[in-house]
Amino acid sequence: MQQTGQPRQIDTLLAQYGESHRNPTNELIHFVCVPVIVFTLLGIVWWIHPIAAVLVVAAAMYYYVKLSKPFAIGMLVMSLLMLALLSLLPPAAVLPLSIAIFVLAWVGQFIGHEIEGKKPSFLDDLRFLLIGPLFVLSFLYRRLKLAW
Repeated sequence: MQQTGQPRQIDTLLAQYGESHRNPTNELIHFVCVPVIVFTLLGIVWWIHPIAAVLVVAAAMYYYVKLSKPFAIGMLVMSLLMLALLSLLPPAAVLPLSIAIFVLAWVGQFIGHEIEGKKPSFLDDLRFLLIGPLFVLSFLYRRLKLAW
């Protein structure tokens, strides 16, 4: 159990991630590109095998539940919607579409960081690849007045 006054790990990670995401243009780019990257990464894994994509989601959920149950619920909803959309796509289109959009979304991310003038957080700590989606989700949670 955490002692009173100490920030929760999720709050610390979001604050650290936010340090290189203060520019409104970079934030906007991330709001678009981060969910797209998650979707296309799931698409690439889905192409390997749909069960593999489900296992990736399950592994991420394990990490997210440890950080924040409310965030884990939001990520689970988002992930299930993405998996459902992947199941509706023609199988032959999943891989080429996922790779093309994945590359474009990462180009967008690096443009955002060029505008920001700071390097991406994940270059210092790979955990931030999993925190990025929570950073985006935190804006929705704040708008809806949901605690995390």
